[in-house]
Amino acid sequence: MRPLLVLGFQSPMAQTNTSNGGAGVYLPFEKPIVRLQSQITELEATQAETGRDYSSDLTQLRRQEVSILRKTYEGLSAWEIVQVARHPNRPLAGDYIQRMVKDFFELHGDFRFRDDRAMPCGLGRIGTEKVVLIAQNKGRDTKEKIACNFGCAHPEGYRKALRVMKLGEKFNLPVVCLIDTQGAYPGVGSEERGVAEAIARNMLEMSRLRTPILCVVIGEGGSGGALGIGVGDRVAMLEFSYYSVISPEGCASILWRTGEKAPEAADALKLTARHLKELEVIDDIVPEPLGGAHRRPAEAVTNLERYITRTLRQLKKEPLDDLLAKRYVRLRKLGKVLRQDSQSADQTP
Repeated sequence: MRPLLVLGFQSPMAQTNTSNGGAGVYLPFEKPIVRLQSQITELEATQAETGRDYSSDLTQLRRQEVSILRKTYEGLSAWEIVQVARHPNRPLAGDYIQRMVKDFFELHGDFRFRDDRAMPCGLGRIGTEKVVLIAQNKGRDTKEKIACNFGCAHPEGYRKALRVMKLGEKFNLPVVCLIDTQGAYPGVGSEERGVAEAIARNMLEMSRLRTPILCVVIGEGGSGGALGIGVGDRVAMLEFSYYSVISPEGCASILWRTGEKAPEAADALKLTARHLKELEVIDDIVPEPLGGAHRRPAEAVTNLERYITRTLRQLKKEPLDDLLAKRYVRLRKLGKVLRQDSQSADQTP
C-alpha cells in the first residue's frame, strides 16, 4: 500500500473483522447480532475440528445475521446513531485520505502560530478530480488522539483551512471538506487566539469562495467546530453520522441538568441524516454498508469516493457566478421553520 504523507494516520482496515463488527467492539443494541455471530464462529470451529459438513446450517445462520443487521440498523434511534458515529473502529479522515485520495500532499501551518494536527489540509486527486482537501482528524490511538486534540481544532486549524481553500480558489481547484468533530476546542488558549472569529471568518469566506465546495459529515458534526468548514454548494452526511448545534450530552446537561437524558436530547435535536434531509439542512445522504461503516470500511470509502466524484462533476459544469448565486440562495433559505396553527396552539396546555 502507498505510504501516507500525513504522519500518524493509522487505518483500522487491517484490525477490523468484517464478520464481527470490528475487532470485538460492539454497541449495546447489537447484542442479538453478537450472539448470532458467536454461534457462527463456534459452528465454523466445530466444522474445522470434526470435518463434518455444516455448510447448510452456516448458510442459514449467515442469512439470519444479514436479516438481523438490516432490521436493527433500519430502526436505529437518534441516540443509537450517535453511538455508531462514535464507534472506535469507524473510518476517520486519515483512512479516507489513505484509501481515497491519490497523490495527497499535506500543507502545514496557518502562517501565524502553528500547525494544527486536528485539521489536515492538502492537495490530491479523488477519482479523476484534482481537489483541495480539508479534513478533521480525531486520531486512532492514544498518541495520535492527543496529537490531534481528539479532533477539536484550535483557531490555527481553521486559519490553515482557509489558507488552503484560498489556494484552491487561486488555482481553480474544488474544495472538499470532511467533517468529523465534537466541536472546536474551547480552552483558554483557543479563546485567546480567537477561535470564534476564525470560525466566523471561514463561514464568511466560504460563502463567497469562487470555486465549488463540497462538505461531507463523515462521523460527528458538532456545533461551530463543524460549521467552520461546513459552508458549501452541497452538504452531505454519511448515513449513520450526526450533525448538531450541540452534543446530546451537552443539551441534556443544560435542559435536564444531567447527561443521563442524552437519548431524549438526541431525539429532540433532530440530528440524524434523515431528519436533516427532511428539514433541508443537508442536500444528500451517502449510504453506508450494512451494519455501518465500521463493519466494512473499504466499502464505505468507495461509496464516499463515488459520491464526491459524481457531485464535483455536476458542480464544475455550473458557471462560477451561477454557482455563487445558488450558494447564497441555499444559505438564505437553509432549513425549515415548523409552526403550529393557531387553533392547535390555543389547545396546547
